Amino acid sequence: MISTLSFSKRLLLLFAATATLASCKDTSYLDIDAAKRPPLSAYISFVNARPVNSALSFWTFTDKITPTPVAVNKASDYYPTVFGNVQINFTEGTNTSYKASYQFGNSATFTATGRPNGPIATFYHTVIAARTENNKSDSLILFYDDLKAPEAGKAKLRFVNLSPGAGTLNVLSNGKALFSNVAYGRAANSALSGEAFSAWSLGPFQSINPGPHALTLSNTANGTTLGAVGNFNLEAGKIYTVFTSGLVQGSPNLAFNILEHPVK
Repeated sequence: MISTLSFSKRLLLLFAATATLASCKDTSYLDIDAAKRPPLSAYISFVNARPVNSALSFWTFTDKITPTPVAVNKASDYYPTVFGNVQINFTEGTNTSYKASYQFGNSATFTATGRPNGPIATFYHTVIAARTENNKSDSLILFYDDLKAPEAGKAKLRFVNLSPGAGTLNVLSNGKALFSNVAYGRAANSALSGEAFSAWSLGPFQSINPGPHALTLSNTANGTTLGAVGNFNLEAGKIYTVFTSGLVQGSPNLAFNILEHPVK
């Protein structure tokens, strides 16, 4: 039979052991100031692809994101900004009135029902200022950027048709078919519905052999060869977007442009 004294001693030892374990528990997280925690952000590179000779500033809601205006056919760096349901705007030159505004998404994650989806936290995106297909008004297009490194010995390439009035395009590289049936405002091989539909399917990058590529265009509907030629030397391990700009008839002339993305 256990005596009252020995039972009391055991109880004291149990309390002592419990106190020791509690004192060893890591409570450092309690010392973190919530205000000092880095906020989640989406990252966006802004592209000026309008056939208008004017630099653009880009905004999310009323916050100007690009510190300097983005020149025609150029891209900004990737900047951290808000995500989810986001209004993106751009202004022209030194003007402060919006030339175009678009409300992207209602979800912080990619869903078919949330289209057109907004920027996603921790993701990288490209937002393009362009004209509508009939060249009568301004528009904005958002792509999600898969910036994982290309497979060994390869480059990654995305093609976007941004030439108003050019129609649906085929792209040839060194005389051989590279991309087919690329509608205006779309990326080659994009999927907007079905089993392949995902964030990456809106603006997919294609694995491609590095080296010199002479790109030419033809109209898908009638096979007409269009005048633009783009001579690019693609390097292994790098990621590129090539897009058309300008007009088939008029000024500026139809042209290829290339952007290089960082590998993340």
